[in-house]
Amino acid sequence: MVKHQPLQVYERQLCLSCLTGIYGCRWKRYQRSHDDTTKWERMWFLILSCTFFLLLVWFYFWWEAHNDYNEFNWFLYNRSGDWSDGSVPILAATAAGFMYIVFLMVLALCHVAVGQQLNLHWLHKIGVTAVLVTTVIAVMSVEQLWREEWDIVLISLQAKGPFLHIGALAVMTVLAWLVAGQFARSEKTGFQAVLLLVYACALLALYLVPLAITSPCLMERSSLSPRPEVIGRRGAPMLAPENTLMSFRKALQQKVRGWEVDVTISLDGVPFLMRDRTLRRTTNVEWVFPERQFEDAAMFNWTDLKALNAGQWFLKDDPFWTAHQLSQKDLAQADNQSVCSLRELLQLAARNNRSVLLTLRRPPEEHPFHDGWINATLDTVLQSGIQQELVMWTPHTDRQLVRRMAPGLQQTSAVKASVEALRQEGIVKLSLRYNQASPREIRAFSASNISLNLFTVNEPWLFSVLWCSGVPSVSSDAPHILKKVPYPIWLMTPDEYCLVWITSDLVSFSLIIGIFVLQNYHMIRWRLGSIRSYNPEQIMLSAAVRRSSRDVNIMKEKLIFSEINNGVGSAEELSLCGDHGYDGYANEAITPFDQPSLKMHVH
Repeated sequence: MVKHQPLQVYERQLCLSCLTGIYGCRWKRYQRSHDDTTKWERMWFLILSCTFFLLLVWFYFWWEAHNDYNEFNWFLYNRSGDWSDGSVPILAATAAGFMYIVFLMVLALCHVAVGQQLNLHWLHKIGVTAVLVTTVIAVMSVEQLWREEWDIVLISLQAKGPFLHIGALAVMTVLAWLVAGQFARSEKTGFQAVLLLVYACALLALYLVPLAITSPCLMERSSLSPRPEVIGRRGAPMLAPENTLMSFRKALQQKVRGWEVDVTISLDGVPFLMRDRTLRRTTNVEWVFPERQFEDAAMFNWTDLKALNAGQWFLKDDPFWTAHQLSQKDLAQADNQSVCSLRELLQLAARNNRSVLLTLRRPPEEHPFHDGWINATLDTVLQSGIQQELVMWTPHTDRQLVRRMAPGLQQTSAVKASVEALRQEGIVKLSLRYNQASPREIRAFSASNISLNLFTVNEPWLFSVLWCSGVPSVSSDAPHILKKVPYPIWLMTPDEYCLVWITSDLVSFSLIIGIFVLQNYHMIRWRLGSIRSYNPEQIMLSAAVRRSSRDVNIMKEKLIFSEINNGVGSAEELSLCGDHGYDGYANEAITPFDQPSLKMHVH
């Protein structure tokens, strides 16, 4: 007669198999280990952590740079000569790399949580290295070519700092479970002290971060300035081809206060609107005048310019990914746009009582109006019939002459200077990039009766921050988006924010204390209570579990065969204990068999 007696039963651990398999390609039970992580693997975990934090900063930066994607694409166009949207591939690659690194970080932390040895697979090491090198190159490229864009990070913190603080508190609170578990499992007092000290310092710093958070939106609601006026930058370039009559009319529909345009002088002295040095990007000059497509736009006469189509490029290149939103009527109208003259724009502004911010570009030296470009533009302004108070004049050349000939023009400067210097020049308005004026400077200019216009503001959060700062007007490529922001996205008084801050800290601290107590319950009970209250078997089991796996012998399983009368074996005679007592249970992962159960055959 044969008796089947189960000796030991193993439960399948699918989650643990996936963790060790995906992270280190250790799919078998005998490949796992509770041994301490080697110094080499600790170094790779440090590299993975550094890559994660660097990529987090880069991803946040590039996400917030969405306000200036068109500026970035235009920068690439000026360097390469071909228009392409380079922002989307960068954002897609950054998002893919970030998700990959986050996935590896989660796996690594799960390894730490369950006490598994870290052993990053070599394919993942290559992937982490590639992501790290690529990110470092990207950061260095931005530092060299687009350094001023880093300011978007600091400005965004004014808009999102309080909410990022709450999110960071939530992450640190969740990590408390991992830290408390490591504290409970460790037998080294020194490691416990260092771990607790580092975590406590990080948590304390996070609790006190709001002391350094400043935002113009932390203010009394009664102190909020009027809503900034919106100036359409080259019209409404997201809804129609830039610098065309259709674009200006679309901007009118969005209730803009005026337009900001770029003016160039044609070969026969007609001021017209064109941002680029050449006509290649915004017209079909390569089809109409292929031999002249690289010439300066100012070297064309007005007759040749009127023969060009200035709208088909918008439907073809779709620079803002908005062409598909146009109706059939708008598509047909955009397809038939031509180069717009300054006179046409000024007449449209005069009929609708809208202001115009003029940015002039001087023609090349061989141009017949190289020296008379100011007079040609000023004559057009005076002959258009527009009120002089509606025109913001930015060229610094011959400014005194312009003031004598047209004293009603709003003298505007595109260069930041002190209040005293601006007053001496008769400047009443400044037009600057949004990162060139701090909230304190905005208030100082306003107190000196110098109006400030900031460009280019496309995102609601940036518009809200500048609104709270007291900016009178902003230039935007997206007046249709800012139209939907009738009030700052958020506005809190200092007392309200203080309440939110203290409440968040107290909730986080309470949860962390509860997590540490729960994770270290048995240790606290053993140290504070009497050891006699413990079951001896619990003490032995706890000691066996807490023993370092490096000191535990390889599990031994001895099959004891006994001759039993009448062919029946007593289960009580079977023993699982080896020569070393309970040591055999301490490391079940080392068993040479990866099967659900081991059975003994007794004859």
